Amino acid sequence: MKQNSTKILVSLIAIIIIVGIIMIFVKGLAFETQYQDNKKVEINIGKNFEEKDIREITNEIFEKQPVIIQAIEVYEDAVSITTKEITEDQKTQLITKINEKYELELNAEDIKIEDIAHIRGRDIIKPYIIPFGIATIIILGYLVIRYNKLNSLEILTQSIGIIVLAQLVLLGIMAITRMPIGKFTIPTILLVYMLSTYICTTKFEQDLEKKLAEQKK
Repeated sequence: MKQNSTKILVSLIAIIIIVGIIMIFVKGLAFETQYQDNKKVEINIGKNFEEKDIREITNEIFEKQPVIIQAIEVYEDAVSITTKEITEDQKTQLITKINEKYELELNAEDIKIEDIAHIRGRDIIKPYIIPFGIATIIILGYLVIRYNKLNSLEILTQSIGIIVLAQLVLLGIMAITRMPIGKFTIPTILLVYMLSTYICTTKFEQDLEKKLAEQKK
């Protein structure tokens, strides 16, 4: 029964990784709006405003397009509006409606549409590579010392294998489900990393108990 469960688990992991790799090559990874190629306009309203009021306007103009709205400037009296595509006609509509809402006389020709290049996944992860590397070395050192009665080479090999495999499965799931890379990506990676180190510790603890029990016989 246990062997069958192990085979099913191994098969499931293999399928997730293989399908995930195919999805990455075919479609790439999904990214949250702020990490994609976008257009942005910055509008100086000159007075306090409610995000929900700007949201009502953008929902009407951009319909189903995801829109990021941010208050900017020192007094937060200007607004940055970022979305996938902003045409000149949409910009004009946007300025017209904001003028009506806040009794302004902004000129659409004075507002420029800025192009924002997408951020690559590697650029998001890059600042965390060294900290993760240092943490991994410390954890591996601890595991080798803690379970010194077991084979050190096997400890290192299995630990690295479990940690890497866990991240590959996560990557596969993200590719298959189109889970967007964004602000929750690093916390998710960290959570999976912690779970994989816990699995390592639990496994080696069981192996150590088994070995000590055999030595007592």
